[in-house]
Amino acid sequence: MGAYGDGALRRRLLEGFRRAGKRLNIMTDQATRNRATIEALVAALNARDLTALDRVFTEDVVLEWPQSGERIVGGEKRRAIYSRFPSLPTVTPRRITGTGDVWVLEASFDYGDGDPYQCVFVFQLREGLIAKEVAYWAKPFPAPDWRAPWVERFTP
Repeated sequence: MGAYGDGALRRRLLEGFRRAGKRLNIMTDQATRNRATIEALVAALNARDLTALDRVFTEDVVLEWPQSGERIVGGEKRRAIYSRFPSLPTVTPRRITGTGDVWVLEASFDYGDGDPYQCVFVFQLREGLIAKEVAYWAKPFPAPDWRAPWVERFTP
């Protein structure tokens, strides 16, 4: 008998590692696909390509904008809203992070009027498409001088 007995334990361990590896590959594939969806959203907005937006959202998508208290439900209403924007923003991603079906986009938005926004979007994806978006926008503001001794300045 070897260090693993009659081989049964060794076989179980190897099978467990094989299954874990498959799950890891599936999770890696899912993460790659979901990140690509968020990147495609950014590219579609920057290209002002409304048709490309249809390829990143589910038809039953829910968009929530808590600052204005609005919820847009469904692809038809999403398309109507996006087609009526006075100007779609230019999006400059700062960071895209996520795991599984939950992803976050931190970005600057410029609607072309010289009044930028800092934004955070929380996405829930389903089968590689955005099924829910919760979006927060904030205008930059100057930091108070009294905090200067304890902070580092940076440009987002």
